[in-house]
Amino acid sequence: MTDNTLSVDDASTSSRRTRRRSGEGPRKRGALYFLRDLLVIFVVALLVSFLVKTFLIRSFYIPSGSMQNTLQIDDRIIVNQLVPEVVPLSRGDVIVFRDPGGWLDSAPEPERSPVVEAIDWTLGLVGLTSPDNDEHLIKRLIGLPGDHVVCCNTLGQMSVNGVPLDEPYVLLPDASSPVSKDAFDVVVPEDSLWVMGDNRWNSKDSRYNTSTPGGGFVPIDDVVGRAFVVSWPMSHWAWLDDYPSVFDAVPDPADE
Repeated sequence: MTDNTLSVDDASTSSRRTRRRSGEGPRKRGALYFLRDLLVIFVVALLVSFLVKTFLIRSFYIPSGSMQNTLQIDDRIIVNQLVPEVVPLSRGDVIVFRDPGGWLDSAPEPERSPVVEAIDWTLGLVGLTSPDNDEHLIKRLIGLPGDHVVCCNTLGQMSVNGVPLDEPYVLLPDASSPVSKDAFDVVVPEDSLWVMGDNRWNSKDSRYNTSTPGGGFVPIDDVVGRAFVVSWPMSHWAWLDDYPSVFDAVPDPADE
């Protein structure tokens, strides 16, 4: 009787062990499938983010005060890269462009650890950082190809194609200051742009780059896109206005 009891217990234990062993395979395979799916989702998300950053939008940060009060130092902006290839440029657009040559002062880059470099490069692939931010500038587009841009009239206003502009976005030392500290009278060449910072008395823009290879004009091919929103910090979140009412009355260059 004792032997029979032991035999039954041994058989029951052996059966449970067999069931546990037989269940280990499916569980391991399930865990591997789960990890595989996670990896696929991550790779697809990375690829989609890379494509979006490459062809649609990307992020930049603002390193200077030349666009105050529209943009503050260290603001982050989102740029529509469909401009100008798909969506045309308009006067009043806030645009990001590559240095046409000689606009930016060369400065030694700070040393960074390989880990920081790797992280910055990876985040840059998906547009969350801007490793090449120091190679770009941001200004407001004032003159399109062929436009005649002049400053200033007796009221301190700038005019485009003979039409004085009332610019609510400019930051000036005081209400009586003209919109430009220095006078200028230019005609924008073909395939080029005339750009100015909103902080008019503190912006190194087209007015102060006339000795560079492009003569202060920005080739349209150097435009990366149009900034359309301040994304960070949250307290500065805002859509960026291109103020169409300021330029509505400006005629085409041929109609001036």
